[in-house]
Amino acid sequence: MAAAADSADPVITTATCAHCHREVPSPNIALHSAHCARNLQKCEHCGYMVPKKLMDEHYDENHAPMICSLCQKTVQRELWDLHKGLQCPQRMLACQYCDFELPAADIYEHQDVCGNRTEYCQPCRKYVRLREQIGHDIQFHSQPIVASESSSDRSTLEEEESYPAEEQPVRPKHTHGLQRKQFLVTIVIAGISILVGSVLLKKGWLS
Repeated sequence: MAAAADSADPVITTATCAHCHREVPSPNIALHSAHCARNLQKCEHCGYMVPKKLMDEHYDENHAPMICSLCQKTVQRELWDLHKGLQCPQRMLACQYCDFELPAADIYEHQDVCGNRTEYCQPCRKYVRLREQIGHDIQFHSQPIVASESSSDRSTLEEEESYPAEEQPVRPKHTHGLQRKQFLVTIVIAGISILVGSVLLKKGWLS
């Protein structure tokens, strides 16, 4: 029984192809080697076995240097992503202060100038350089201040809280309520005057 099993599953030996270095069943090695040497070629860049008739296409698609359309520099394909994202001097970058896009070769000089521009800080009542604004807001206001019309009341409140009690700025009083009250009083007085005049006029007719 054991002898029958051994004869049913013979051990298959392999041999290494001298051209592609693959392990091939020994009975097929001669045929494989002839076919491999005639039709396949090893790529010197990646080591893959490529059909000889497709070698040029394989090289162009996978290994041929690329010319950057921005700086005209020839770049190895495997370094293309690095060049495009970090190295090309003509890649466009946005200024961190004004969001204007410039070539990388010019962005640092632009930011040196742009970062020295100032914006007025309402709570502190002074001008702050843009390059120092984030640090200023963190140090003095705990969070960046966003200047907008909708936040004017909040900014005014923060401004008052930043001064000692004796130096609190005087806020203008809202006069809308007072003006409305004066208008209502005027209407009431006018109504009373008309009523009194009507009564006196009737008495004059009766007499």
